[in-house]
Amino acid sequence: MFGIPVAILYLAALLLFVAILFVVFKRPMYEVMALSFVFIVVISGSYELFWESLIFPSTSSLFYAIFAFMVVAVVFDATKVVDSIIKLMLSIVGRFRGGAGYVALLGSTFMASLSGTGPGNVATTGVFTIPMMKRSNYPRALAATTEMSASMLGNIIPPSGIVILTFGILNNVYPDRISLSSWMVVAYGIGFWFFVQRWLTLWALCRYYKVEPVQKEELPTFKRSLSLGWPALILPALIFVPLLADSHFKDFIIGRIGEAGAGAYSSSVLMFTPALAGAYALGIGRKALPSKRINFTNLFNMFRSSLLKVVPIGVTIYMAYAISQVFVGLQMDTVVRDWFVSFNLSVTALIIILPLFFMILGMVLPGSAQVAILGGAMIAVFGTLGGDPVLLAALLPAMTGALEGMTPPLALGLYVAMGIAGSTFKETAKLAVLWVILHVILSMILLTGLLPILGL
Repeated sequence: MFGIPVAILYLAALLLFVAILFVVFKRPMYEVMALSFVFIVVISGSYELFWESLIFPSTSSLFYAIFAFMVVAVVFDATKVVDSIIKLMLSIVGRFRGGAGYVALLGSTFMASLSGTGPGNVATTGVFTIPMMKRSNYPRALAATTEMSASMLGNIIPPSGIVILTFGILNNVYPDRISLSSWMVVAYGIGFWFFVQRWLTLWALCRYYKVEPVQKEELPTFKRSLSLGWPALILPALIFVPLLADSHFKDFIIGRIGEAGAGAYSSSVLMFTPALAGAYALGIGRKALPSKRINFTNLFNMFRSSLLKVVPIGVTIYMAYAISQVFVGLQMDTVVRDWFVSFNLSVTALIIILPLFFMILGMVLPGSAQVAILGGAMIAVFGTLGGDPVLLAALLPAMTGALEGMTPPLALGLYVAMGIAGSTFKETAKLAVLWVILHVILSMILLTGLLPILGL
């Protein structure tokens, strides 16, 4: 039709199908992704791919790693270990102008990276950070958008599910181009730049709105916060150090345990890391559990109460991965790549177009859907036209998962924060647009390769 490949029409139909179910009928995303999987199989007539694609995620360690980290987030929440970190951060930065916002930026980013759901994190941590910001003379709209931007930033920082999902899609298009551990380190490097951007943006806005420090009576003492919270500071290291070691110290590891041992370590690092962090959190935070003990009853009740939060996200990621496998079977990335190449676009043009394109899609489509439907094709296009496909893939979570909760009219993270802050849509949307514009500009700059990224 009009010279457009049939595969492109399939993509357009699937995007429209997802948008209608999610925006018009307001169906939950796990349901939308499950129906989308059936939809793409039916309209493409690829029934032979149904079972193969549906079963594939269950055979991938990536999916189990995603699920494991979501479970760890439940453990962190139940043991209150993150509360200890937040109180320590509050004792350090709370005395500065806008300190409550910096606490929200640090704490919400960390928790959202574990839970993999920015809007959900706004609901859980925002009830603490937003009122604290309002008491520090933050305008309601600024308090809402600060929490929104922090929680959505967590979507692009490991071990967020969309980061691991994107690696699986990259590996389908460019097998063995980068190891999983190196990929995670790169993702941390990208997250660092977006964190700096948000910190500087918040610094400027706090001065513009003349925001005050946290009230003295709300500030915990540094000495007491450190004595109570220092064990929790080890948690980020338990997650990051094994990945960094696998990525940058392979020769050292091989020298100690041999090539076979190093290979086993590399393939299992993302599986034992959440277990190690979870066990440590239970150990240092057991006093927050009922009866202050670790026993079967407490663990059972903890995980049972979390099912409604963990399972829907797990199903969403699972079905997104299955959809991506259908596209692999249809060789969708090749078709889309050849079609894009026919337009003779330059890499510079793509650097400008792609962040804007995903920003617009984020107005109606969640990030996981964007990555599942378009991720492989866009990675192939960027690589064919001379760009670094690993760099584009690493930035996909930032252009999709982060922007989807910030860009109206979808903007689930924005709406949740507005509800907690009691801010008006007009004023909050204005500030949200500012956060989005700066996010998109940084995405373009990072795509040029001008800024150094850890691991690349």
